[in-house]
Amino acid sequence: MTISSSLNAGVAGLTANATRLSTIADNIANSATYGYKRMEADFHSMVIGSQGGTYSAGGVRTTTQRLIDQRGALVGSSNPTDLAVRGRGLIPVARDSEIEAGNGQSQMLLSTTGSFRTDADGYLRSEAGLVLLGWPASADGTIPTYPRDTSDGLEPVQINVNQFTGEPTTKINLGVNLPATATEAGATVESSELSVEYYDNMGTSESLSVEFTPVVPATGVSNQWTMTISDSATPGTVIGEYTLTFDDSRTAGGTLASVTTVSGGAYDAATGEFTVPVDGGPMIVDIGLVGDSDGLTQLSDVFAPVSISKDGTPVGNMTSVEVDSNGMVHAFFDTGITRTIYQIPLVSMPNPNGMVALDQQTYAPSPDSGTFFLWDAGDGPTGDIVSYAREESTTDVAGELTAMIETQRAYTSNAKVIQTVDEMLQETANIKR
Repeated sequence: MTISSSLNAGVAGLTANATRLSTIADNIANSATYGYKRMEADFHSMVIGSQGGTYSAGGVRTTTQRLIDQRGALVGSSNPTDLAVRGRGLIPVARDSEIEAGNGQSQMLLSTTGSFRTDADGYLRSEAGLVLLGWPASADGTIPTYPRDTSDGLEPVQINVNQFTGEPTTKINLGVNLPATATEAGATVESSELSVEYYDNMGTSESLSVEFTPVVPATGVSNQWTMTISDSATPGTVIGEYTLTFDDSRTAGGTLASVTTVSGGAYDAATGEFTVPVDGGPMIVDIGLVGDSDGLTQLSDVFAPVSISKDGTPVGNMTSVEVDSNGMVHAFFDTGITRTIYQIPLVSMPNPNGMVALDQQTYAPSPDSGTFFLWDAGDGPTGDIVSYAREESTTDVAGELTAMIETQRAYTSNAKVIQTVDEMLQETANIKR
């Protein structure tokens, strides 16, 4: 029985080392595979026990594990939607076959890296057939609140490369100098007009016409102006009228002293703003604070628009898409605006090595991996997302070749045990001739 157990132990040793060689072969074969996580084979002794002074060899058995929590080196690329996770966490993806089938919620798979490009339908898809998943943003670019312990809120990231977009103007800042000499007695009443372009809700160019008319007194200096505002979208209609009085003291000369509202939105002395009703909705006009020289001023004898600024943009075409370190997918337009369209979360769990390994360097959560949670990239225990980058394989070829030599020697030794047991059994059979 002891000799037979030695034979069994030798066979178990051959099987165990063959398993280890399989993991080494897989690791070396995928040494250039982006995102590959190396396999590791561990040996465990089997002890049968001893009775009556004899020992029975139990042999050895193996367990294999994919080290998903190991991270490979990051290498740069020229594609802005080549993504890699730096630190803990995985990117959610789904098979394109499930999305095309349209059978409801697709299964969330996880990966640490991927090269995504838009396909014919605009989905960010890898050559391996994996589609990037994310939370869609609202029309204003904010991300709504989604559940974090389930993948139900995730959707395939779809980019409309032919998209047009524009932003309406909601605020105008007026920095204009009015001539102080125009409000002196005997001056000619001559209005100065300023036209400020803005973009309405449909991206169409309109303009506000701001007219400044001096109040000329019979004697002395009035330091007063009447400001009227009209909208090109509603010709002939005054949407705001204000009386401006300027300070002529030594310390604050030329700055606003007071603003009296005749019509339109009331002037707010705390902000230096008022609101006028343009055709597409309310428009905030900032003329500066009382006593402040950043808005409207009255100095010298020159009418000069010093600084006119506004928000909003005309309609533009999408030019590119990038993902920032927090997982925000930004669309860039040729008008210079940027719009957030998706957020890519990072998925974390207590035991990443307990996930089920699938093709294309993807993994599926399992009971062994624990409950997953969807984090904002860079928040909590997760790392961040690096664009223009891929994660290399975690295989160390030199280490694998060294382990191959060790495995070969161990396999040869176990084969020698079987050969020796065979010779001993042959000698036992030759006892009786």
